[in-house]
Amino acid sequence: MNHYKSLKVSSDSTTAEIKSAYRKLARKKHPDLNDGDENAAREFARIAEAYKVLSNPEDRANYDKRRLKAEYGTSGSNSVFNSDNPHARRARQMAYERRYNAIIDRMIADQRREAMALQEIVFPVVSLFVSTGFVAVFKPLFWSNSTIVGKIILFTLFVVGILHLFKRFSNGFERYTYSNDEIHESLLEGFEEESRPYSRLMGVAFLVVGISLSFGIGLLAGNYLNIFTAEIMPRMFSHNLRFEFVFYPPIAALLVDTMHTIAMKFDY
Repeated sequence: MNHYKSLKVSSDSTTAEIKSAYRKLARKKHPDLNDGDENAAREFARIAEAYKVLSNPEDRANYDKRRLKAEYGTSGSNSVFNSDNPHARRARQMAYERRYNAIIDRMIADQRREAMALQEIVFPVVSLFVSTGFVAVFKPLFWSNSTIVGKIILFTLFVVGILHLFKRFSNGFERYTYSNDEIHESLLEGFEEESRPYSRLMGVAFLVVGISLSFGIGLLAGNYLNIFTAEIMPRMFSHNLRFEFVFYPPIAALLVDTMHTIAMKFDY
């Protein structure tokens, strides 16, 4: 069975293109939409099996390797390319190696994209938690000590940080969480969506609990460190938590994530 033909995509298609093709075909071929037609049921089964294999980078790479061995391991044709001539054998070997390397490169690229997507949500979340704890501990007075220009810069960074976190969290929720409405829609339309490990509610609860714990632990630790920070540098740190506290965690998360993104670009 040629899974690419089943989904009507090329062997160079991206995962997103494969998913799109599957959804379109699933809507047309689902047995419930074809009065239980057996041919439609068989075709839908082929489509579902093809998507299951091709949507997973490792399964797709193994499938491509098997196809490649089948293609270059047969010599039933009488063409010059399939002959036992040394030059033909060399040409076959070179073509096989090129195709094999392309499969490996695509698998590595898929894994790299997945790793980068995970880091794009992990780094902002961790930096938000850590910065919330640090601000609760030290209670900085950057806003209070800033001039009007400094306040404008801090407020601008705060707004950009909030928008940046919203974008990161939205992408993370879309990629790693599901909602009950989406499950209901998938069941009705016959989709076998790729499994996303967490519910939308669980994701929200994780953020709320994480920020709350970071804040609480920071306040407890701050009670013991106040004597060193607020007394030694009273203009920089306060004994009491002020409203300006809310500005700093999004700014810190923005700066940390920006530096990480730049570092990743240099790595790749």
